[in-house]
Amino acid sequence: MTDIRLFDYLADQLNSHPLERAFGRKIDGKWQYLSTAQVAELANRASRGLLDMGLRPGDKVASVVYQTTPEWVVVDYALLQIGVLHVPMYPTISAREYEYILNESEATYCLVGDGDLYDKVALAKTRTPALKEIFSFPGRSDCRSWEALLAPPDADLAEVARISAGIRPDDLATLIYTSGTTGNPKGVMLTHRNIVFNVEALRRIAPIGPGDCILSFLPVSHVYERVAVYAYTAYSASVAFTGTDNLGGENGDLRSLRPHFFTCVPRLLEKVYDRIYDKGLELGMIKRALFFWALRLADHWDFDRQPRGLEALKWWIADRLIFSKWREALGGRVKAMITAASACPMKVLRTFNAAGIPVREGYGLTEASPALSFNGFQPGGAMLGTVGPALDGVTLRIEAGPDFRPGEGEILAQSPGVMKGYYKQPQQTAEMIRQVDGEPWLATGDVGMLVDGPGGKKYLKITDRKKELLKTSGGKYVAPTPIESMLKEHRLVEQAMVVGENLKFVSALIVPSADGLKAWCEKHGIPWTTLEEMIRHPKVLERYWKLIERINPNFSHPEQIKKFTLLSGVWEPAKSDGSEGELTPTLKLKRRVILAKFAAEIEAMYQ
Repeated sequence: MTDIRLFDYLADQLNSHPLERAFGRKIDGKWQYLSTAQVAELANRASRGLLDMGLRPGDKVASVVYQTTPEWVVVDYALLQIGVLHVPMYPTISAREYEYILNESEATYCLVGDGDLYDKVALAKTRTPALKEIFSFPGRSDCRSWEALLAPPDADLAEVARISAGIRPDDLATLIYTSGTTGNPKGVMLTHRNIVFNVEALRRIAPIGPGDCILSFLPVSHVYERVAVYAYTAYSASVAFTGTDNLGGENGDLRSLRPHFFTCVPRLLEKVYDRIYDKGLELGMIKRALFFWALRLADHWDFDRQPRGLEALKWWIADRLIFSKWREALGGRVKAMITAASACPMKVLRTFNAAGIPVREGYGLTEASPALSFNGFQPGGAMLGTVGPALDGVTLRIEAGPDFRPGEGEILAQSPGVMKGYYKQPQQTAEMIRQVDGEPWLATGDVGMLVDGPGGKKYLKITDRKKELLKTSGGKYVAPTPIESMLKEHRLVEQAMVVGENLKFVSALIVPSADGLKAWCEKHGIPWTTLEEMIRHPKVLERYWKLIERINPNFSHPEQIKKFTLLSGVWEPAKSDGSEGELTPTLKLKRRVILAKFAAEIEAMYQ
């Protein structure tokens, strides 16, 4: 196992491949970057300044931003190299949750980005005695700037160097609070070694080279993008930070930056797919026919498939006339994308890959920092319908049980990336890191199976969440996730949740896609008013029932949806009124919240 510390990646970039455009963001419409040398200098000055403020190894500093900035990277490396634990928080949680995290972690300082973040943290500060002061990243004037942390340019860095030299790979690097679907968030304790294992795994997988352009827009409060940023540093790639609202369109960052690589989540890919589909509907008759012919062709795409003869000619025509335009919409230089955090619909995966935009799906969780398995980019290294083979160094085990089908069970894992435990939560740590046959195994809570795949390897197939299995009043177990995933593959569906715990049959709450439904109504001559009114229109209800009838045969009789209710409000991670959102910050369903909020609608389906 390597003895790299996370801050060594920055030093290695400075020594081996320094960049003039290491980390950048857009300011007043223009991209501005910090060089590798500037990041290293500022990190050293911030480390010295933090020590002068009284911070010592083992202390904690929190941060929360909507959009990552180069200054956030500077502070992160500054904290890592003096052993102060960085506690990044999600920007979409409530003031109550900030209060809980700040109190449990005993963070002494917090840095905030723009928007409402200062107000939320300031409210929490009144009830968090350990928090001394809030600083801001660029763009705020209501508190001291992060630059107040910087020691003078000529400051003595001997103490910084002494502490850095003493930091070991097994020392804690960060606390990352999970966005649990139930209860309070838990602080995952991750070491340098935990995260470095994942960085090195990504370096072996992703086709990135020195100087490649990276677009980063996912939150660094999640370990997924945080690990990616360290990997980009290790690759000596140029990273541009932006927000998801700035990606698309003629003047969007994808077209202007023309990135080689980025990480994403399935929901973003679904939205891009929907926009592409809508554009196809707007084309003239001949072009529209070609467009949907190419889409049907993509339904037959598979990894490592080599079309020949007439089939190869069809693919060549589709690529020249249709798929090449999709690549251009993403900048025209994308070598690869990685998607994770939730299941990616098969149709979306097939379509992007068919268009020459390589997308691979991986699997993991914060407690594994995060990856456990991954579909690779090399020939014979990926399999549709799975999340790939286990990473080198990871061992997976399927723990069977009476509630599971043959070959299926809870996914247990052993990995150098597995956390040290939950901060101040020994009981919950013991529940998550379970002793099986005298060995510790990370109990993921996910249900899956290992299937034979390319290269003679076992590939992991995720089938459900263990804690989300429903049991009807008839005693039948139902896995809601596959049903929900199939519903969400349709362009008329934005979100869906299956209901049926202790009830006599399975039903569904469905949030329609406003754009998709509006296009359908226009096509069928149904005057559009508002989404609230349209979800009660008889022809709309009939259309959604036809969708239910189409997917039901894919499931056993107890799993089939018998009734459904359409809802007009999109589920979100947090509400502007401060109430709890229906989704976690990583966009997982908070089932208990949704069940409580729509109790009346659910009861009506069972009357």
